[in-house]
Amino acid sequence: MEHISQFGTQIRDKTAYPDILVISRIFRPQDAAIGEYVYNRCLQDPERIIVLAAGCSGDKVFDQAQQFPVYRWPFPHVWSCSFIGSIFKPIFNIIWSLLLAIKLYFRYHYRYIEWCHGYDFPALLLLSYLLPIRFFIYLHGKDIICAASNPLWRSLFKLTLKRAEGIVCNSSHTRDCLRTAFRLDTPTHIINPVVRPEKFGTPTSPSHLDDLRARLRQVHNIPETSVVILSVGRLVKHKNFDRVIDNLPLLLTFGVDVHYLICGQGPCESQLKSQAQRLRVDKRVHFAGQVPERELAAYYAACDIFAMLTLSDNKVKSLAGFGLVYLEASYFGKPVIASRLGSLLDAVHHEKNGILVNPDSGYEVFQAFNRLCQDKSLRERLGRQGQELANRKNLHRWLYKPESRYSCLLNAY
Repeated sequence: MEHISQFGTQIRDKTAYPDILVISRIFRPQDAAIGEYVYNRCLQDPERIIVLAAGCSGDKVFDQAQQFPVYRWPFPHVWSCSFIGSIFKPIFNIIWSLLLAIKLYFRYHYRYIEWCHGYDFPALLLLSYLLPIRFFIYLHGKDIICAASNPLWRSLFKLTLKRAEGIVCNSSHTRDCLRTAFRLDTPTHIINPVVRPEKFGTPTSPSHLDDLRARLRQVHNIPETSVVILSVGRLVKHKNFDRVIDNLPLLLTFGVDVHYLICGQGPCESQLKSQAQRLRVDKRVHFAGQVPERELAAYYAACDIFAMLTLSDNKVKSLAGFGLVYLEASYFGKPVIASRLGSLLDAVHHEKNGILVNPDSGYEVFQAFNRLCQDKSLRERLGRQGQELANRKNLHRWLYKPESRYSCLLNAY
């Protein structure tokens, strides 16, 4: 990592002409959806990119391995989980990103800023007046809601969006939320997150995945002939893991030899374990705990169906993200069962790579599970089509091509 206090006069050869400053308070190696999204964006054009981000644990080793220069502003670790920190962190981020972006301009003379979320946007607004640059702003959903909650903040946010060269939304649902909250003429694009195979740290050849599948099933004492359902996520109420467990006794009654793997931790873990015991399926529900990214490939390989039945109440809708885990399951050729929510429709296409259901309809949910469990050819067809979807490339460089500037959907096949 290049520290901001250690600026030199030379620019490394591999970034000889960088002209895009990517700014994000969340960046790898943090385990966060936005951080992964921003990192994947940077990997597309490493020769053009300079990154400015908030510091985090493990950043020095990570930054030194990148093909582009990474600069970090510090944040006192003692503030990270404190009440005082939650108050001052946004102010701290605004000040540091503003000052260091100006300093980086005099080193690189970049022409564009890509502000990778809607948080801390006043710094971006000031930069657009202070520097001769154009900018794009990325939105993910919750950041729109936060910015629109305060009248003054809302007006400043709208001004920022109007001054942007373009707005990038991570999903159609985010774009729809933006249109509901604001009326704007700024060109708006959709660039979905993509799967980065390297994060799994293992070869994804069929033979290797078959070996991972066999070994993991052996660890959990799951027969090869069993149908395995997988969920990956934080064990919280709105993820609706309990609805999947509810369906296991019914599937067993219909003659399906089914097991359920759950990867994640959270406050609902004990409740879910009690539910499995009460329904007498505790031998078929396997809690794997928090699984590191590099070990997730084995779980995707071991399963036959990926299922997450996120609840659809208004509060959760406002917080729901793109759903990268659904796309990861598709990447490994697994059919998906998901809730029919706007935030997930870009990741799960009904009857293409999975089945969309109303999570509040017990009949509809069971029919989806029973159909996929009983029909292996359907699982294979949806899995193949899912792999095609997951391998599509969303190219951020298209933002800079005039012929693509006014397209509302950026997808490369």
